[in-house]
Amino acid sequence: MTAPNNDDGLWVRRFHPAPAGRPRLVCLPHAGGSASFYFPVSRALSPAVEVLSIQYPGRQDRRHEPCVDNIPELARQVLAELGPWRDQPLALFGHSMGASLGFEIARLIEADQGSCAHLFASGRRAPSMPRHETVHLLDDEGLLADVRKLSGTNPAVLGDPEMLRAALPAIRNDYRAAETYAYVPGPALRCPVTAFTGDSDPKTTVDEARAWGTHTTGSFDLQVLPGGHFFLAQHQAAILRAISAALTPTTVG
Repeated sequence: MTAPNNDDGLWVRRFHPAPAGRPRLVCLPHAGGSASFYFPVSRALSPAVEVLSIQYPGRQDRRHEPCVDNIPELARQVLAELGPWRDQPLALFGHSMGASLGFEIARLIEADQGSCAHLFASGRRAPSMPRHETVHLLDDEGLLADVRKLSGTNPAVLGDPEMLRAALPAIRNDYRAAETYAYVPGPALRCPVTAFTGDSDPKTTVDEARAWGTHTTGSFDLQVLPGGHFFLAQHQAAILRAISAALTPTTVG
């Protein structure tokens, strides 16, 4: 996807500024993803919800910066950049690797006596449900085969050798971050958690997604939708309705 680059810094991209006091949703990209992936989400939720989309180092306009291949460290860096936006509780939405990252950011917020409005975890098994995965150790063709299987990268990128060379380091880095992430037991979150999963996602079973409920003392909802790992592309409307209902309940009929 391409989109205007209306941003508020290197890390935080705010495509559609909203009036003061509106709920804020921080969107965290999947492995190899970028902030522009969430431009349609920002457009659809505006102006009722203000979307802050995170641009990780090592891609697009940040391609010359070193990537971060450690989820807890990336969480610390993202939260530091979100400091100016924490005048009100933040909601977090992450897909795949972004869901693990969102969980760690929520933990940091609550450990600091802060309040997280909601965690939306999409396309990722619960932190306490590890798998042994080594795709990040494969050669370039092996890595790209997995990317193609999941259908998470723009086909134009996969078919353009120059764009592919530019994207591969970030893709491999993020796979490494996601696959080496290890949950450290600790207090459950206090915020509500909603998990979204595809019913045929090779990366997450329904039971693995349901286990997100063990990570919060707040309310929990599991929504199972038809599709594979990138089920959200086909079910954007349903997911946006769920987000809107959770963050702006008084405006939902």
